[in-house]
This record gives sequence, structure tokens and C-alpha cells, in this order.
Amino acid sequence: MKQAFSIVFLLFGITSASAQKEVITLGFKDSIPSSVFGGKMAVNIYLPDGYNPDSAATYPVIYLLDGAVDEDFIHIAGLVQFYSFSWVNYLQPSILVGIISTNRTHDMTYKPSPNATWPKWLDGYPNTYSIGGGSEQFMSYIERDLQPFIEKNYKTNGTKTLIGQSLAGLFATEVLFKKPELFQNYCIVSPSLWWDNGSLLKQPLKLPETPMNVYISVGDEGKEMVSGAKNIGKALQKTGQKNVHYTYDYLPKEDHGTILHHGVENAFEWIWKVTEEK
Repeated sequence: MKQAFSIVFLLFGITSASAQKEVITLGFKDSIPSSVFGGKMAVNIYLPDGYNPDSAATYPVIYLLDGAVDEDFIHIAGLVQFYSFSWVNYLQPSILVGIISTNRTHDMTYKPSPNATWPKWLDGYPNTYSIGGGSEQFMSYIERDLQPFIEKNYKTNGTKTLIGQSLAGLFATEVLFKKPELFQNYCIVSPSLWWDNGSLLKQPLKLPETPMNVYISVGDEGKEMVSGAKNIGKALQKTGQKNVHYTYDYLPKEDHGTILHHGVENAFEWIWKVTEEK
């Protein structure tokens, strides 16, 4: 089932009687049968201008974690459209898939160890360790259900990008460490790598031989967040693989609540430049 969602734009005339309404369609909701969860899972889809299922044209796919309408789907769809305009040209026209989770904290995190301690700098925030532990299943859903569905039902060209911020940035980093072949491009913004005393980055990182681009950014968010983001780059460097390009982007004017939009902008531009230079 596909359900369109729209923004209503009011065009006011001289009098209220002359007011007209024009519906502006941004995208639609699609429903995916899930062998992993059972039943169906919802995703939000944005298709590039000129998309035609009968055309020979194919498109990259950008997978956005926290992709609900009341999360990041709408403003990231705007970035995807803007950066693919011909006069900007920092992004190929792309399909955006907004991934919706039913329990964000559970789905975006792995099960912490029994001796995991809640960070002191997060005192005042609820300890959510007891909720965590669903990332392996959610990763399996993306691999076994979501990606095959998108590739079967939409005109894709095989290039896949993953975007995640905060706990979703932790999840994107976990995918990079455990299933790196699922995506060619990673946009990891303000990842919550403090989870479980930073245990994820202590695991070995083995990457495929195929080219990969990894963009990492963090704002003025404290030393724990900054060091976690930096350590992703260090782990990538240790692999010694020359086909992996990565960049660390410190954005001191942004905080944890404001960084995503700016980070994704920079990621699109950086990935485009790296791709053009190859």
C-alpha cells in the first residue's frame, strides 16, 4: 500500500474568497513485507524529479535512519532535491528511503554488557541500557527485507548510502563494523559511541575490497562525543585499505540538536568530490 503525504500551500488572493489551495506532494509511504519482524514495515519514499518506472534511467538510493515524517525525512528530502539540481550538481538525482523504527532506542543499539556503566556526563538523562539490544535484528531487516524490496520495486543503480545521527549514528557505525558491504557510502553524524563504554570501536574492523566513502562529523558536544567520532577514522586508517576514503569533519558552531542538516550537506559535497576524483 502506498499512501501519499502532502504539504498544503495556501495561495492568498486579494480576498479570502479568491484563495486557492494547491497540493504539493513531497513523497509517499510504502509498506514492506518483513520476514524478520513479521507483518509489514513502513518506509517513506522520495523519488527524484522526472522519475518514471518505464524509463531506462536508474538512481542511487539514500537510506535515512530516523526517517519518519516527524523525524528527519522532510528536511533531508529537501537537501536531496537541492543538491541534485543541475546548477548545484553535488548529488546525482537519488531515491531517498526514510527508514522508520518502531522503538528507536531498542532498534538502534546493541545489547550492552552486564558491567556497562551509564556515562556520568549523561546524568539527568534516563539510563536506557535496559531498552537496548535490537540492532542485530534491525540490521537483518535492512539486509534481508528492505534493500531487496527497494531494488525490486524501484529503479536503482546499486549505489547505496546510509545516513544516521546520534543513536542512529551509533547504528550506522555498527553496520560499518559488522556489515560494511551493505552500503558504499556512510554519513555518520554525532554517533553515540559512548554506548556500552565505547565497546563497538574495540571490535576488529574488516572492510570489503570494493571502494567505500565514509563521512564522519561531530559538533561542539563534549570530549566523549568528539573522541568517539575521531576514533572511527583511526579504525579505518588501521585497516590500511587504499580503496576506503574517509573524512572527519568538526563543526564547532553546531551542537547535538543542530548538526545533522549541516553534516549531511557537507557529506553530499565531500562524497561527490571524492567520487569525481576517482
